[in-house]
Amino acid sequence: MKKIAILCADGFEEIEGLTVVDLLRRADVVCDIVAVGDASPIVGSHAIRVLPDRLFKETDFSEYDGIVLPGGLRGTAALAADGRVETQLRSFCAQGKLTAAICAAPTVLAQADLLRGKTAVCYPGMEDRLSGAVIGDSDVVEDGTVITSRGAGTAVPFALRLVAYLVSEERAKQLASAIVYDRKA
Repeated sequence: MKKIAILCADGFEEIEGLTVVDLLRRADVVCDIVAVGDASPIVGSHAIRVLPDRLFKETDFSEYDGIVLPGGLRGTAALAADGRVETQLRSFCAQGKLTAAICAAPTVLAQADLLRGKTAVCYPGMEDRLSGAVIGDSDVVEDGTVITSRGAGTAVPFALRLVAYLVSEERAKQLASAIVYDRKA
């Protein structure tokens, strides 16, 4: 069974974080909400309080198959400012494990120099902060073990791409049907 850590800090975008948690758990992927910082609950960008499964300082990242970063400007800034996050991202990339980010959070991957030569996307208007990346033109981009997406409106296809990567395309299609997700809408 696959296991993912979603790193959330105060100010994270709730749609981007919780959609990923919800759909991964529906696909039987263990998805732990890991609080970056020492506070619990985590308070999202729209004042929604979320109880994390664990705190960053208490997490053994060796048991995870991937890390996901939700956006939200304050949350992304907190992730970027925490050197432990960059250390874990670099470690996961070096081990060929999944690193994924949505909205503003791909800038954290770029700050760690993990997007050099990779195709990536982020929130429109922030592309200049994806140093070294080839800027894609899709809502969700997968390049090797890195998956990026544009923003809150792309949270469902982002989460479904994670399911396809971690489980299977078939399971992602089943989930899309079960939640009545229509890509043409």
